[in-house]
Amino acid sequence: MKLKILTRDEVAKAVNMAEAIETVKKAFIQLSSGKTEMPLRTQVPVEKRKGVTLFMPAYLADSDAMGAKIVSVFPNNQERKLPTVHAVVIVVDAETGRPTAVMDGTYLTALRTGAASGVATDLLSRKDACVAAIFGAGIQSRTQLEAICTVRSIKKVWVYDVMPKAAIAYVKEMTKQGNPIPADIFVAESPEQAVSEADVICSGTTSFRPVFNDSDLKPGVHINGVGSYTPEMQEIPAATVVRSKVIVDSRQAALAEAGDLIIPIEGGLISDKHIHGEIGELAAGKISGRESEEEATFFKSVGLAVQDISVAELVLSRANEMGLGLDVDI
Repeated sequence: MKLKILTRDEVAKAVNMAEAIETVKKAFIQLSSGKTEMPLRTQVPVEKRKGVTLFMPAYLADSDAMGAKIVSVFPNNQERKLPTVHAVVIVVDAETGRPTAVMDGTYLTALRTGAASGVATDLLSRKDACVAAIFGAGIQSRTQLEAICTVRSIKKVWVYDVMPKAAIAYVKEMTKQGNPIPADIFVAESPEQAVSEADVICSGTTSFRPVFNDSDLKPGVHINGVGSYTPEMQEIPAATVVRSKVIVDSRQAALAEAGDLIIPIEGGLISDKHIHGEIGELAAGKISGRESEEEATFFKSVGLAVQDISVAELVLSRANEMGLGLDVDI
């Protein structure tokens, strides 16, 4: 039996951000239409190292794509100069159940997470959005910026990180990327400076408390919250959540895992009915999106296996066309 092995660079070469955004959009529509099988991910905490490993399977009926991701999030890796996130994705032939590929999932996770924010930004942000704020300067924040610049004409970017050196390195790297990423990228000295003129905010941190103040936001802002993935983690102020139109990737997953929503719900500030709907419902035209230029919108994503598997299936298809990867006999 042949199994294709794909490296990070090969995954990146096979699928670009625009393609990932379109693929993830279709996956969200399938999910919200009841055409997927996706159990809640299994979390295996490693408390003594403050880490967690997640097991995430999915099957998408319309695209006939199946597989699973194993992803570890170990924040203390920064002290070892290692990535916070490590992952692999296994693609399974949905017709025979045969494993067909194993690929780097660390970059794929960043790619599909960025793509989700790209979908949400395209559907929810103001059409004239031109200033962005990025919280966190890790690999996730790189693809977040790439995604929002793919769907909006971003002219200026502020980045804030609790580690200023990381923000400085981010600016140096991202300013070299070129179109569609602008040259005007600046390190913010404070969260207030980062968000005060931002039309689109992306937060991809592992914070347990809000990373900015609600009072510092401008009217009509759109926020993508992609960092917090447990009930205890919170990046977005409760006051912001209360006054925003809230769209989630999955109701079930968000209510089980998203501290950004669970904390204000448990505090009696909102109920689960405050969730306007799922991004797949919005993409399919089943619910309304932004209804005024002054409205605040908030997309909360905890990350779903359907994103990983849909993108991985496309990666494998393109890799076969392009002759990428190592085929091994197992």
